Amino acid sequence: MPLLKVNHLTKNFGGLAAVSNVNLSLETNELIGLIGPNGAGKTTLFNLLTGVYEPSEGTVTLDVLGKEHVLNGMKPYKIADMGLSRTFQNIRLFKDLTVMDNVLIAMNSKNKEGILTSILRFPSFYKKEEEMEKKVLELLAIFGLEDKVQTLAKNLPYGEQRRLEIVRALATQPKVLFLDEPAAGMNPQETAELTELIRKIQKEFQITIVLIEHDMSLVMEVCQRIYVLEYGRIIAEGKPEDIKNDPRVIEAYLGGEL
Repeated sequence: MPLLKVNHLTKNFGGLAAVSNVNLSLETNELIGLIGPNGAGKTTLFNLLTGVYEPSEGTVTLDVLGKEHVLNGMKPYKIADMGLSRTFQNIRLFKDLTVMDNVLIAMNSKNKEGILTSILRFPSFYKKEEEMEKKVLELLAIFGLEDKVQTLAKNLPYGEQRRLEIVRALATQPKVLFLDEPAAGMNPQETAELTELIRKIQKEFQITIVLIEHDMSLVMEVCQRIYVLEYGRIIAEGKPEDIKNDPRVIEAYLGGEL
């Protein structure tokens, strides 16, 4: 069965259908693109899949060890614990906390130490804390942030803030990582580095990545399959070459861009 399956997903705001009858199927270790014009419903779809919004209709199911779990109605933190994590269009770091603390907060969702152990500071508490800090350093090293451990998040350059947000999402040990316009605001060099970074994440972490992005060169270069949204509906799905040459997609979104 698919890792994540979306059936007839719909979200209405008053009389407006922001997402309408969307069907998606994601396999393990895929790199999927989600494209479409501004206002097409891409971020709303991410919000539905990660529990920020509850669907008006339809279901979202996640395969966990061969068993389907319906995610409808779950709180975002529960969905994150099930294995879905994300970044945001507008960076949402804890700006007055250090790089280390930003990632530790995310990793703490997997910490199973009891309240009593944490309050009384048993030896197991300090051992677990050391293990988590070691894992954080290993993660930061992959992203070239190991020398910024004690830097406040707000003092990082823009590109490094983007990378830190991805590290924080990965610290929850996701099965599916949703990246919402990670190249937004980046210059060409930063975008090229991000392209390689996305490839590296998929290779090292063996997870499914779903990417919302307006930079079509990035999408076409890294994605294995692409879904196209227009007015909240999927109008096309396929490999990059198929999407690139689809007349309806060209008319709705790509134009002469490719």
